[in-house]
Amino acid sequence: MTAPLFRKAHTEFILGGKNVAGDITLPGEGEYYRLVSSPERFSFSLSASEEAVIKSVTAEFDFTFEQDDMLFLNGYQSWTDSTEHPVNGKLRGLGHLPKALVNKYAFTGYGDYGFTQYGRKKGMLHGFSYAYIRRDDTFILLGSLCEESGFTVIRFDTGRNSVVFEKDCKDHCFSGEYAVFDVAVLSGKEDEVFDRYFELLGTPKPRAKRINGYTSWYNRYENITEATVGEDLEGFAHEEKKPDVFQIDDGYESAVGDWLSVDENKFPSGMKYAADKIREKGMIPGLWLAPFAAEKKSKLVKEHPDWLLRGNDGEPAAGGSNWSGFYGLDIYNAEFREYLKNVFVTVINDWGYGLVKLDFLYAACIYPRKDKTRAQVMFEGMRFLRELCGDALIIGCGVPLAPAFGNVDYCRIGCDVSLSWDDVFYMRFMHRERVSTKNSLLNTIFRRQLDGRAFRNDPDVYLLRDDNIQLTVEQKKTLATVNSLFGGVLFTSDNVGGYSQEKEEFHNSMTKLSRSCVTRITNSKKAVTVYYTADGEEKTVSVPK
Repeated sequence: MTAPLFRKAHTEFILGGKNVAGDITLPGEGEYYRLVSSPERFSFSLSASEEAVIKSVTAEFDFTFEQDDMLFLNGYQSWTDSTEHPVNGKLRGLGHLPKALVNKYAFTGYGDYGFTQYGRKKGMLHGFSYAYIRRDDTFILLGSLCEESGFTVIRFDTGRNSVVFEKDCKDHCFSGEYAVFDVAVLSGKEDEVFDRYFELLGTPKPRAKRINGYTSWYNRYENITEATVGEDLEGFAHEEKKPDVFQIDDGYESAVGDWLSVDENKFPSGMKYAADKIREKGMIPGLWLAPFAAEKKSKLVKEHPDWLLRGNDGEPAAGGSNWSGFYGLDIYNAEFREYLKNVFVTVINDWGYGLVKLDFLYAACIYPRKDKTRAQVMFEGMRFLRELCGDALIIGCGVPLAPAFGNVDYCRIGCDVSLSWDDVFYMRFMHRERVSTKNSLLNTIFRRQLDGRAFRNDPDVYLLRDDNIQLTVEQKKTLATVNSLFGGVLFTSDNVGGYSQEKEEFHNSMTKLSRSCVTRITNSKKAVTVYYTADGEEKTVSVPK
């Protein structure tokens, strides 16, 4: 395959009160820019001797798409559906939903809907940070090497045979030099191009090992207590080799945001007591937090409204409709930063949790700042969390992926698993970050290249139990197998003490599978099929679309 060929760049910004705009068709240097283009790398930077305000920057390339090409564009954050598309594929935003519904449930907050335009025609697709075009087993990988300056939106328009790079930097103020694009264009086999991309990024190889264990969410949800934790913990008592992690999820706190205010009716002995009991069983205690989010009914929101992230209109940044609805928090507020420091000192040092699952992280960058793009905010937020957590293990979740590269040990790469295959029918018309076992599985397969390069992939849980679940036996086995083949985290929410012998044997067999077992993957209109070897035999697992 021939790499995309540069056509033109377009920039528009305000400098000294004047609007500076124009097309750049050749590599070189000008008064306000520097553009370098080669078959394997493209870079573009702006310069200004005084403060300038960017209105838009794009770079367009020609590429001849073929009918059988498969296209992958990485979605905005962990939960955003991210799968290979045919050349006539299409992404659905929120335009089909009534505006009143979108506003009521703050759907815009979950994804890129408030700052990215969705294509109206088939073959108009977009994603963030990296993308690829696959022709049989040859990949052309397009990967941004300067995401911290602003998220890079990659657009494919197959009808126009066009690839466009667009910087999420509208109204960003800068002076001096501003790195707009630095894109690697790599062609070759799958491992070859992804190894080279992460080498160019300079992301250190993840040190974290693959872990297995338990999380309370996908059975108990918020209905957890000291007693239920003890019950599920006891379920592992019969196992000779204990799981690595036992993680307590949402429901222990009095409200999201009030992390040190523990619900005493649920956990009368406190969270240190729970962590101690987990360690006594030979497992690492884990705890869920959403450090950049606070629900509307929390004390934090009521007592510290100045900690809330706000838009240009002064209104709080609505992150979504979970709990009583929630807001994003301003990570540059000094008092809030001190509060978070105290939270993590308490959770890790005083309570003794060795792993933290940090969720809804996108809430920190719902709005950019005048002097910082959305990406700059997210990168600085992730480094802040890494500093606060020290040597404790981090599972990142609900986060734009590039800022998580190298800053977390494990990271969710798909949406939440549902207790049914694709959730209730009306939810299928909602945002791209919705709960769906099917979408979770597809993300696990198509973001597989990040595992062991950016972090260890967390594909979410697998579930084998018979009660409180609507998945069929085959669907449960598919979920467990795909997670095992591609995941760096292998968690369940079942009380494994209730497993039959058959389930126990299947559960134990899953830990033996890994990506090294995979021989090939096919993607048809009806299903994605993974071919792998186990016990000396070639086997398959298919995910229906």
